[in-house]
Amino acid sequence: MKDQVPVIDISPLRTTGEEGKRGVARALAAACEETGFFSVVGHGVDEDLIARTRQAAADFFALPTDRKCRILRDASRTGRGYYPPADRALAKTLGEDTPPDLQEAWVMTPENLPDHPYYRGEVAAYFFGPNRWPNELPTFRDTSLRYFEAMSRLGQRVMSGLALALDLDEGYFVDKFDKPTNQLRFIHYPPQETSPAPGQLRAGAHTDYGAVTLLRGDDVPGTLQVRLPRGGWTEVRPPPGAFVCNLGDAMARWTGWASTLHRVGNPPQGTAPQGRISLVFFHQPNYDTFLGGIGAGSSELVTLGEHYIRKIHAAVDTTAPAA
Repeated sequence: MKDQVPVIDISPLRTTGEEGKRGVARALAAACEETGFFSVVGHGVDEDLIARTRQAAADFFALPTDRKCRILRDASRTGRGYYPPADRALAKTLGEDTPPDLQEAWVMTPENLPDHPYYRGEVAAYFFGPNRWPNELPTFRDTSLRYFEAMSRLGQRVMSGLALALDLDEGYFVDKFDKPTNQLRFIHYPPQETSPAPGQLRAGAHTDYGAVTLLRGDDVPGTLQVRLPRGGWTEVRPPPGAFVCNLGDAMARWTGWASTLHRVGNPPQGTAPQGRISLVFFHQPNYDTFLGGIGAGSSELVTLGEHYIRKIHAAVDTTAPAA
């Protein structure tokens, strides 16, 4: 089952050797045409930073609920801060009426924004604004920002490889991401002490909204599952040190490649209760970027902002508490 999602060494993208870059591009093209999922090694992100970020996430989720709720996301449930359990049902973005997902999360977006009209207004508010930091954890902010910056660089590197995979100049996407709407989400899937409701998962089946998702998650029972092209689900179990990558809807609309259905399953019955933490980075273009024009993409030409706003509102579960 493991070999259903290919592992790609992207270290040649960090050099200037054209032959090595073209080899990566061919591997990326094959993965994107088949499933839209792949794992990357040779990414250059410091493992110590990843470990410290994972610990920061664990420290946050270990706080009492009332302290986490001091930085609760706003009433629209679309912005920055803490998302308590039962806040979203991701399968609803695809029209499936399911119980809320069994997870809690914390979300941040870009920090230290310039004074520019692009970052103000109704649409911009979905992507930019003051981040909400837990004051009880003095190193949390610095660690999260460092990780955000490292993942932004990795996202840019992957996009250069995808441009080559599409037979484009490797800088094709640069101006589409010069004011990116990137988002970092720490997710905690609590131990399941009782049986989930019928149809309830840690994360319901969905596709991501942006261009590329970069994931580092705990390798424990109840993990990421990918829908295979010929039907059925397979668990994604990447090698140590790898990031799991997948294409989102924005890239699918741009290119005609797959934005693949995935979910986070529940631990098998009889498994000792165990939580899981995922560090999920969504690499997303400027919100006013039109999605189309490469390959056989969607005939409906929309901006990233228009598409994204539709999806996040669809995911909201109205039984969750407001801010």
